[in-house]
Amino acid sequence: MPLEVVRELARSALRNLEAHRQRIDDLNVYPVPDGDTGTNLTLTLRSIVETLDTSTAKSSEAAAKELTRAALMGARGNSGVIFSQIVRGFMDVLGQSEEITTPLLRRAFRSASDAAYRAVKRPVEGTMLTVIREMAEEAERRENRKLPPVELLQRVLARGEDALARTPELLDVLRDAGVVDAGAAGLVEITRGIVLGMTGESLPEAPAEPSVLGLEAIHQEPSTYRYCTVFVVEGESLDAAALEAELEGLGDSLLVVGDETALKVHVHTDDPGAALSAGVAHGVVAGVEVANMHAQTAEREGRLLSSSRSAPPTPETGLVAVCPGQGNRRLFESLGATHVIEGGQTMNPSTAEILEAIEATPADAVIVLPNNANVVLSAEQAAAHATKEVRIVPSRSVQAGLAAINRFLPTSSLEENEREMLDALASAMTAEITIASRDAELDGVAIRKGAYLGLVDEVAVASSERLDEVLEEVLSRLLTGDRESLVILTGEGAPQLDGLMARLQHEHPEVDVEIHEGGQPHYPLLLVAE
Repeated sequence: MPLEVVRELARSALRNLEAHRQRIDDLNVYPVPDGDTGTNLTLTLRSIVETLDTSTAKSSEAAAKELTRAALMGARGNSGVIFSQIVRGFMDVLGQSEEITTPLLRRAFRSASDAAYRAVKRPVEGTMLTVIREMAEEAERRENRKLPPVELLQRVLARGEDALARTPELLDVLRDAGVVDAGAAGLVEITRGIVLGMTGESLPEAPAEPSVLGLEAIHQEPSTYRYCTVFVVEGESLDAAALEAELEGLGDSLLVVGDETALKVHVHTDDPGAALSAGVAHGVVAGVEVANMHAQTAEREGRLLSSSRSAPPTPETGLVAVCPGQGNRRLFESLGATHVIEGGQTMNPSTAEILEAIEATPADAVIVLPNNANVVLSAEQAAAHATKEVRIVPSRSVQAGLAAINRFLPTSSLEENEREMLDALASAMTAEITIASRDAELDGVAIRKGAYLGLVDEVAVASSERLDEVLEEVLSRLLTGDRESLVILTGEGAPQLDGLMARLQHEHPEVDVEIHEGGQPHYPLLLVAE
């Protein structure tokens, strides 16, 4: 299949999924009620689209390999990892031909279903596994064998919708909550986007109002374990079964998928450090994401309770953010940013770019997070020329902006958001670790070219050839007083963090630690403590 066709179908699937992301997040009660299934699937699919947009593959086989790897490396959460295996199974077949035929699609759906079930050690029915299996069964039905590819996909979609509606019959937690499975709902919307992309039909409008969920769906017990831990292990001759056996005793929802050169790991655990250490023993660990599921569950419940007691929320305030790195962009979008502009220390966006993003935001009032001292003035100039009411929350770094956006609520007024976000900036402590480009002395710290340099609230505090020495000093300054949370954004040249996670859990058990792959250049680590 031509690369451009694959691109358009993937974009169509992503647009449709994005329109339903919030609804799918709200449905999320299984395997844990952390309210992020729609977001995780969206971010996983977005990784695929981004790879396809820059691909120069000359054959279906080459494009299939790129797409499969993008799905694996970009997979987020339990649902994203399983979806990456559905993609793998599907592309293992589609990559064999330059055109789509009905026999090829029939085999592709079966391959996708088989790959998904292989990925899960203890498959549970009533989930996206059930939906992909029934889709495969529909594709294989005798009466569908002579259908054109598009008509076959339409029937597969209809069967998927029917299977989704029946998920509560198969899983008690869904029946008790009165909802369908969130992962299965996401898979159906992805499939719908592909089908509509093939037929050329317009995507349906997203629901104008959020789904009204009963209290049973809102009040859910948090996960037995606290941290959703995801990372990639890269190397040679990797043994998925051996790594899975080592991780099995650390928690639940364990998935280890991939091939001999790259494995994606997902596990719910109370000891992320131990999980990362196990990965390090097998290869190079990258793409670390550690999220506090208990905090996510509490946030989901508060948001849904607020929605259930009031009129449907409308976006009263929009948000534009500037930041470098695809991971940081995804993170800011997942926290409510309407538009994220690529930019940072060495690539400041223009006033025109910021103004364009402000005007494109579907709200009458807009907050701008510059996330860099050099961008503040451009943001202020853009605000002065905007047709909307705009406030600049003067975040001077990505991690400062992250602290601020955690207080952002699109349903709150411009003034309320500005007040809360300024308060977050004032109370957060930020730090960064970079590599010195020249010999210098800064804030009394002697710095050698090529050495690590640590800054806390923009003041140099340590420099050394050894990263652990710099990191120790930075953390001793950050985690003072009554700090409750620490967020770490990894960038280019980031170190392995298994030892750090173990040490933080031992020395600061009261601090919730989250790690996200930011992807920013020049700064291996960005940190913010609140």
